[in-house]
Amino acid sequence: MSEAGPILELAIGLAREAGAIQRDRYGTELDIQTKQSSIDLVTEVDRACEALIVEGIEDARPGDSILAEEGSGREQAGADLRWVIDPLDGTTNFAHAYPRFCVSIGVERRGEPWIGVVYDPLLDELYQAVRSEGARMNGRAIAVSTEDDLSRAFLCTGFAYDVRRSQQDNIAEFASFLKAARALRRDGSAALDLCYVAAGRFDGFWEFKLSPWDVAAGCLIVEEAGGLTSDVAGGQAHWGGRSVVASNGVLHDAMLGVLKGHR
Repeated sequence: MSEAGPILELAIGLAREAGAIQRDRYGTELDIQTKQSSIDLVTEVDRACEALIVEGIEDARPGDSILAEEGSGREQAGADLRWVIDPLDGTTNFAHAYPRFCVSIGVERRGEPWIGVVYDPLLDELYQAVRSEGARMNGRAIAVSTEDDLSRAFLCTGFAYDVRRSQQDNIAEFASFLKAARALRRDGSAALDLCYVAAGRFDGFWEFKLSPWDVAAGCLIVEEAGGLTSDVAGGQAHWGGRSVVASNGVLHDAMLGVLKGHR
């Protein structure tokens, strides 16, 4: 077993346990609340999944730092590892019983992406990657697509929670890609969108104003599947989120070219 093995096993186990909660509560009556805007939702399932994951990490690895979307993590001075957790990516979908949501767990080592796990509990698809060891879905190696023509590309994106009030709303960019690509989708889970790029289902993805937990696992999985990630200016994508472009690599410059027209 590699050095990453025990950490990966812990992440996979916790992702599956949290996914089981989501599967059990899918389509049931929920306590739906809002956070920073009326379209930024949280449910008791988000909180239950986060509690399960955080408690599992604290029990197994009490010296590690944890960054979790709903705020129950904690920083540990001098920790080599930091876990970056989205306990339920796609909460709005989940709240409306739309079947596109997942658990996302990333682990960084000394500030660098190291391990990524994303679990879709309804399709029972588990994506995983370890730096320099490739990416897998349900144990099978995955790879990005080979599409080299933007006009034939199948792309995806998302819109930030401040879309109603912000001038940077991704609408102009969406319109430009709608004209340039074969088809676009907006499925409401950045972590799954990134995994679909890694698996060759989507040829590319872009989005603005993402948070670390949205991309922590997914960007690593794309890179380990042979793809590229960057910010919208072509600089290094990082776990701080903000803007992210992910592609099969062949289409990356063409996607950045479309985005450059709106900067």
